[in-house]
Amino acid sequence: MDRRWEASVEAQIRSAQERGEFDNLPGACRPIPGRGMPYDESWWIKSFLEREQVPTDLLLPTPLLLRRQIERLPDEVRDLPTEQAVRACVADLNAQVMAWLRNPTGPRVVVRPVDADAVVQRWRADRDAAAEPGTPAAPPSSAPRRAWLPFRRRRAA
Repeated sequence: MDRRWEASVEAQIRSAQERGEFDNLPGACRPIPGRGMPYDESWWIKSFLEREQVPTDLLLPTPLLLRRQIERLPDEVRDLPTEQAVRACVADLNAQVMAWLRNPTGPRVVVRPVDADAVVQRWRADRDAAAEPGTPAAPPSSAPRRAWLPFRRRRAA
């Protein structure tokens, strides 16, 4: 029974080749991608992310994603037209932070709400610096920060 099945499959392949159904297929005469590379268990998700151009930030746990949004906040609000729009953007981010603080999931990472007044003050300074070309701009938002430690060592008195 096996040989008859194999023979019929081979006959179908041969007739498809004669009709030219295998001509001009995408990827013809190209090497197989990933050939010769070590096996990776998550190859399919990596290829999906690359093919669909999904940002890898979306794979981060919620607290890390929130910290990244907080770090990028000055760049995000820089082009907003009004103070109300800046405060609305900060309020939206703070709402996300507060929702996570109420029900924390993922790794224990310190995430605090953003001070809207400080963001507005920096936004105004950036706008004033952009309006006056001779004035130096505010320091970049990616300035090195002091690393957060999960605990502080206290000295005995």
